[in-house]
Amino acid sequence: MIVSFLLLNVYSQAQTLEKSLQIAFNKLQQDSQCRYATLSLTVLDAATGKVIYTANGDKGLAPASTLKTVTSITAFNLLGADYKFETKLGYTGTIDANGILTGDVIIKGGGDPTLGSWRWETTKENAVLNQMVTALQQAGIKQINGRIIGDDSIFDTQAVPDGWIWQDLGNYYGAGASGLCWRENTFDIKYTTGTVGSPVTVLRTVPAMPYFDFKSEVLTSGPGSGDHSYAYLPVGNKSMYIRGAYAIDKAKKSISVAMPDPAYDAAFRLTDTLKRLNIKVSGEPESVITLTAKGTQIPTINKTLTTVYSPELSKIVYWLNKESINLYAEQMLKMLTVKMDKTVSTKSGVQVLQNFWKVRGIDALSLNIYDGSGLSPEDRVTTHSVAQILQTAVAQPWFSSFYDSLPLYNNMHMKSGTIADVVAYAGYQTHGGRRLCFSAIINNYNGSTTTVRQKLFKVLDELK
Repeated sequence: MIVSFLLLNVYSQAQTLEKSLQIAFNKLQQDSQCRYATLSLTVLDAATGKVIYTANGDKGLAPASTLKTVTSITAFNLLGADYKFETKLGYTGTIDANGILTGDVIIKGGGDPTLGSWRWETTKENAVLNQMVTALQQAGIKQINGRIIGDDSIFDTQAVPDGWIWQDLGNYYGAGASGLCWRENTFDIKYTTGTVGSPVTVLRTVPAMPYFDFKSEVLTSGPGSGDHSYAYLPVGNKSMYIRGAYAIDKAKKSISVAMPDPAYDAAFRLTDTLKRLNIKVSGEPESVITLTAKGTQIPTINKTLTTVYSPELSKIVYWLNKESINLYAEQMLKMLTVKMDKTVSTKSGVQVLQNFWKVRGIDALSLNIYDGSGLSPEDRVTTHSVAQILQTAVAQPWFSSFYDSLPLYNNMHMKSGTIADVVAYAGYQTHGGRRLCFSAIINNYNGSTTTVRQKLFKVLDELK
């Protein structure tokens, strides 16, 4: 009798929630901001996977950064929560009795997105460079008759996924994937503004980038106009253009931009560090890109000196979702192909992801994606599939790590997603003692993003 009452109560709660969601969803659908928009919402019981509510759940829509939840969960499953990326330092040639290495020192990348990152003590530039220098010194190397080479060949040569737009590529959030990352493949440009309408000049960069020539076409704009300046990657030369406008009253006067060849920069920094320590390096730093341009083959390590390990995958996912780091998602997607012994490319990573979920009952066509981060406006997913994937994570031993990685918006643990005319959220919420998982997407709304976001929050408030 008691069991029957409890089941009836649960059923009643579900019916009430379904009705309240339907009313709230219809109100948003009829809002003037959504006149030409497509809305989708799917809510599942996180314990059973039962559908609590769905509206347009099988419509393929651009998910923006909520796609990172799918990439994260796939990486947890295939790589493991304790997985660590590895970067090896070694050399070619021989070391004589005087400590002279006749050969090259090679930094062999293993796809680690955290190498040189400021987010952990062990990954910071100085920590990594100190480990490498110590390894060279312990090997007795006092002089290098050769080069420092950054080897990123574990990945393919297409750093940027298909579908990313040109305006994004030179900026920090558009940094391409690399088999050898460095400083999250970004650096900062410091500005000096002038009078309104006059050019903005490049004051300096952090770190110093002496091998680049910066050409600013940025104009100083009026107070309160914000940052609308964009960097454009150099193609076939060393010139980086910066275009757009930058407000005269912006306090920071700095932008973060993408590094076009992080493997080269890693080699450059190690070369510079060794020279400062009076360890001579006869050759200039090189990377796969620079050597290929010269028609030179990439040498292979014949003696490994040290291995630099990344933090555990669970710790990387924390920052991936908290700060919505596109690079981390793209690195993980490509690393799936290495793990599964497939051809390394973003496209191949997408196929690995789709196949993983296909055997678990999720149609690959409902995950019609071009990247792992959601930056591509061509990505299309269904809220039903995203919610299903979120539901599979709940019973896993690493779920708490994944859950903790989700930011808190509207007092709800959920990943946000925002690109042009797209607002989306995916996450978890407890309602009446029952955990729910959900995915919500709006495409092609009009007007203020802030306003439409608040209107979507009112729908999601029904889950509280």
